[in-house]
Amino acid sequence: MELAELVGLRPVPAGGVLITLTRRCPLRCAHCSTGSGPEVREEPEAAALERFVASFTAADRPEVMMLTGGEPLLRPALVGSLARAARAGGTRTALLSGMFFARSGGGLPEPVARAVRTLDHFSASLDLPHEREVSRAAVFRAVRAIRELGVAVSFHLTGTGPDDPYLADVTADIDRTFGGTVPSLVNDVRPFGRAASWAGPARPVPDGGGVLPCAMAAWPVVAFDGTVLACCNQDAVDHRPVPPHLRLGHVERDDWSAVRERTLGSPLLRLVRTVGPAHLRERFAPGTPAGSYCGDCHRLGARPEVVAAADALAAGAAGALLDLTAARRQREQGPVALVRRHGCAAYAGLVAAGPGAGRQPGAAAEGARS
Repeated sequence: MELAELVGLRPVPAGGVLITLTRRCPLRCAHCSTGSGPEVREEPEAAALERFVASFTAADRPEVMMLTGGEPLLRPALVGSLARAARAGGTRTALLSGMFFARSGGGLPEPVARAVRTLDHFSASLDLPHEREVSRAAVFRAVRAIRELGVAVSFHLTGTGPDDPYLADVTADIDRTFGGTVPSLVNDVRPFGRAASWAGPARPVPDGGGVLPCAMAAWPVVAFDGTVLACCNQDAVDHRPVPPHLRLGHVERDDWSAVRERTLGSPLLRLVRTVGPAHLRERFAPGTPAGSYCGDCHRLGARPEVVAAADALAAGAAGALLDLTAARRQREQGPVALVRRHGCAAYAGLVAAGPGAGRQPGAAAEGARS
């Protein structure tokens, strides 16, 4: 499973599920949005996660399960058991790692190798804070070893913006080292977790004429305490109570079918995915102060006039069709367009690099600027 396909599924309601396996991490990166570290022990119960994933069936399943953390490979046996259970239901598995295991300088540790063999996609985090903990050369060696196992790979890069010289350097180095065959997803550092005290404000979301669908409300997210959310925004993941319209259940009590039904059936979430929270606030709660894009969404459930409008406009079959039409349009625009909106736009073209992409040197970056 290549990165472009993975990102292309992101707007599909219940097309994927994101599961955080642990907040623990051997690294202590200065920009960590989750505030992960060696001393943190917050993580969902393995048995609850295994029951949840075992509820995937051929007739009712996400297309992809994304495992993250913290560092998910601190629980390698759980990675393997979840990936095998997901595959039995027809779901593919991707994983994002901070690459702590590459510091040894040798080959892949056997527990890590066993877990990686069960995956369909592996993404390596690489950025300036990570390089202070694990060298770039060590990460490149480990990524080569993972490719040799037959697993598709990519890089997840973060920087301070399109003019960050680090991003220019690392993307060029990846291109030279891997001959343009390994794609990258590039994001800006966000002011969450340990970066909250030093990162710049989150990049403003383009106004889009007031209508800007939120693809990030498409995939359910299993948080560190097992709560299932409708959103991967770090404030929603970390803060309790969760706004009611963003809470989809808990892995100790709910199976995939229940979570999927709530994801697809909520009129308010349908409209967030279709027109976006800013448009809902402007149209149905005029005069209320504008917040951030995500801040507007968090407050929607507390605005009775917005909830009533969503129930009137997006309930039933008509609302379901509206939701699916918006998702189809976003998919047709492709993964590069999605990254332009939600990631670092100047490097969006790199998401489509890789085997079969037909990429010429410099073409991906040039496409992102056009």
